[in-house]
Amino acid sequence: MELKLILQIVGVVLGLLYLWLEYKANTWLWIVGMLMPCVHCVLYYKSGLYADCAMQSYYILAGLYGLVAWLVGHKRKENRLRIAHTPLRLVAPLVVIYGVLHIAIYYVLVHFTDSTVPFWDSMTTAMSVVAMWMLARKYVEQWLVWLVVDAITVGLYLYKGIPLTAGLYTLYCVLAVAGYLRWKREVQS
Repeated sequence: MELKLILQIVGVVLGLLYLWLEYKANTWLWIVGMLMPCVHCVLYYKSGLYADCAMQSYYILAGLYGLVAWLVGHKRKENRLRIAHTPLRLVAPLVVIYGVLHIAIYYVLVHFTDSTVPFWDSMTTAMSVVAMWMLARKYVEQWLVWLVVDAITVGLYLYKGIPLTAGLYTLYCVLAVAGYLRWKREVQS
């Protein structure tokens, strides 16, 4: 069996487990979220998706941050991290961070790699950085950012010839809507 196919299968299995855990707001999502990037890093490198490949290092570090944030929140009841809406005061800074990251990653891809999709690769990577931070803070709207990332990624992965992973991201789109609705209900309870 071809390495790219094996990586896609393992990545899909880990991705499904991750999504289920995220939907349930289960702390174990961070452990799976640190394993999955190892698989995807190799897959994306082999597919010429260099920003996505590099992004996997961020996912590992963000997974560690999220794990610590959620564990500390569970131990200290008075400081417990709860699902909440993104504070309006954070929207502009998050948009600026996204914009700066998109431009910087695009520049690197255009000038230092042979990427055939630098705009889209840098866009989804920059948005993923923002979404992962929002997830670590348990902000409901992180699901909406992921929905945009996932929808763009489906087309990108089909174009790059990794259809099983594109299928996983199609499912991510559906689950992003379900997760958003579930977390939004939980905030209102």
